[in-house]
Parts: sequence; structure tokens; C-alpha cells
Amino acid sequence: MHELSICEAIVDAVVDRAAGRRVIAVSIRVGHFRQVVPEALAFSWDMLTATTGLDGATLQIEHVPAVVACEACGDRTTLDAPVLACASCGSRAVSLQSGDELLLVSLETTGVSVIAEDVH
Repeated sequence: MHELSICEAIVDAVVDRAAGRRVIAVSIRVGHFRQVVPEALAFSWDMLTATTGLDGATLQIEHVPAVVACEACGDRTTLDAPVLACASCGSRAVSLQSGDELLLVSLETTGVSVIAEDVH
């Protein structure tokens, strides 16, 4: 269950950025290719924060679909299967536009803070 190690990295980043302020909510973006089970990540969050200053803070998870841009026809395709190919022309000459990110988007504290960084 790699969600636990991912969540540990998120907790560490949040604690560092919060600098002692009370955290109300944390927002992250998780790409399709990270193969994260949102329920497992939420469970890990609740478990890891239960005995910390983050207890009660909500974890908001935004799923980011895998999207590729085709170099042959120029079309953009949202992938349903883990095959890097253009749905329009079948070309495998594609570049990944989204779906590989794991990003800490923001955290809401007693004062509003906005951050963005790769977590893992």
C-alpha cells in the first residue's frame, strides 16, 4: 500500500508549511498514473493525523486524468486504458500532458496559505 508512504510525504510537507498554524483543509492533485486509491489515501490521512496537530483537517483529493497530445494528428486524448496512444489516429507518438502529477495544491490554515509543489 504505497498510499501510506505518499500520505506521510504529504503530512510532512503540510506540517512544514503550516509552521505551527492550525490546518483546516489540505488540497492535493493526484494523476491517474500514480495509481492511488483515494479511499486508501483518505484512510492513511486519518490514521497519520489522528494524534498530531493536523487532527480534524480534511484532505481534498482531485483526480487528474491521463491526457496525451498526439504528435502525428495534434489531437488530445484522455486515456481510459494504460496504453499511450492517440484515440483519433492510433499513433503512439504522443506526449503525456497530465496524469503523472502528485501535487500539494493548497492548505487552508487559520490564515489562508496557498502552495504548490510536487510531493513525491
